[in-house]
Amino acid sequence: MGHGHKHHHSGSSGNSGQQTNRSLLLATFLNAVITIVEIAGGLLSNSFALLSDALHNFSDTIAVFLAYITNKISQRKPTTQKTFGFKRVEILAAMLNGITLVVICIYIFIEAWHRLKNPEPINGLIMTIVAVIGLIANFIAVAFLQPLKDKNLNVKAAYLHLIGDTLSSIVVVIGGIVIYWFHILWLDPVLTFIIGLYILKETWDIIKQAYLILLQATPPELDLNRLKLALETLPEIENIHHVHAWKLTDSRIHFECHIDLKKDFLLSETEKILFKIKDLLRDEFSIEHTTIQFEYNCCNDKSMIY
Repeated sequence: MGHGHKHHHSGSSGNSGQQTNRSLLLATFLNAVITIVEIAGGLLSNSFALLSDALHNFSDTIAVFLAYITNKISQRKPTTQKTFGFKRVEILAAMLNGITLVVICIYIFIEAWHRLKNPEPINGLIMTIVAVIGLIANFIAVAFLQPLKDKNLNVKAAYLHLIGDTLSSIVVVIGGIVIYWFHILWLDPVLTFIIGLYILKETWDIIKQAYLILLQATPPELDLNRLKLALETLPEIENIHHVHAWKLTDSRIHFECHIDLKKDFLLSETEKILFKIKDLLRDEFSIEHTTIQFEYNCCNDKSMIY
């Protein structure tokens, strides 16, 4: 059996992880401050929109802090009990964050519907001032996470939480201004519905990706039939079968298969074949981690999927 591994040890990845942790921790602090300010502002102005936004921010404070915790956990080294390390924790947290966002959106839709049917008088000036403070803080938090949002699903989920907060704050600011000047109370819940639908669309992508990774499904971007044909063009290979491909995280593909060789090669010769296979998988399919089992006329079942 042959194993292909690429290991990268550099200070830059450690610095990147520390930067991500600092940004997540700062975003957590900002969201906690926004929550406290909006609760006070909502009570003073009698604005349910502000109180709802405060609840949204509170849940997002927990979500971003969870992202911070799981990001630190995922940096731990593998152990004899957890040989793949703790990277999968990021995917679990991303799934939890996504489900939380869906629940929050449903709650916001219900409350927005009630406000649409039964509008209540509120102090538009206080509502607007507090919402502007929240908006500024959200912009700062989003700015810190924006460069890191494609790092992994977990950080992306936290980023989307903050985007939802920012859009929510914009809605409350617009609603406060309109209510203060024109007393049009129905605009706030209508905009809330629009923003909620946007958040649900983005959240669905995260939940879908996390689900496929946890299911150890073949990555959607990987065509196994094309991969099989590419490997079988190598002159030493008769057939590949018992193929498995999955993602450990949202960016790391693992691949394993049985390879039936055309003749009974020496062990030293199979090592050279392995290098050719690894180069092909890396260059054409972006696969770095492989487990290859060489065979010669010893496996009766030659189907690709076993």
